Amino acid sequence: MLMKADPPMTAADADAGTPVSVKIRERIRAARKRFHANDNIADFVQPGELEALLDEVETKMQGVLDSLVIDTQSDHNTGDTARRVAKMYLNEVFKGRYVKPPSITEFPNAEHLNELMIVGPITVRSACSHHFCPVIGKVWIGVMPNEHTNVIGLSKYARLAEWVMGRPQIQEEAVVQLADLIMEKTQPDGLAIVMEATHYCMAWRGVKDMDSKMINSVMRGVFLKDSALRREFLALIPKN
Repeated sequence: MLMKADPPMTAADADAGTPVSVKIRERIRAARKRFHANDNIADFVQPGELEALLDEVETKMQGVLDSLVIDTQSDHNTGDTARRVAKMYLNEVFKGRYVKPPSITEFPNAEHLNELMIVGPITVRSACSHHFCPVIGKVWIGVMPNEHTNVIGLSKYARLAEWVMGRPQIQEEAVVQLADLIMEKTQPDGLAIVMEATHYCMAWRGVKDMDSKMINSVMRGVFLKDSALRREFLALIPKN
């Protein structure tokens, strides 16, 4: 009896069996771009793929729970944990990796404002790249505009900060990324950013020090050259 041969596999069939994370990774590599933890990869994610990626992360997170010897089948507390964790990573704490930057309306500096403006404290939430533990703190942003500077609404600084911090970060790099983004959007004469945060990789694990904070700053343009302006900005930030 002759057996009927299976039809040859098409490229579409092979593609259908490829995990969505692999497809996204291949596009990034083809474009010769990087995909570090604190990079945004939204340009390489096609419509509908975030939902498929959510399913993939859930499956792999379930494998982590199984390897931790947690009986999610009978434990009422962890039955949906894999799905919840997947949604938390993709839709909340790491959302800044997968979505395009927030829409920012820019206005011309019609009144030729050229005085120091400070926005903050803006509460920011992130996670350290090393342990995926929370990093929670505050950011102060100082802007020295010129007549060509684009003016953006105060809430937009918070939206930009949320987008940058919504990725696995280390604080030093996060502040630089935020400074680069604001400089690009507003083109001021100078920009100053100070961030103060608690790192739960120190508070929750390791040395378990609940009181330590990290403070760092980035100065651009006239804030680097004018020490009096730099002191004015730092003096106007409220002390705890």
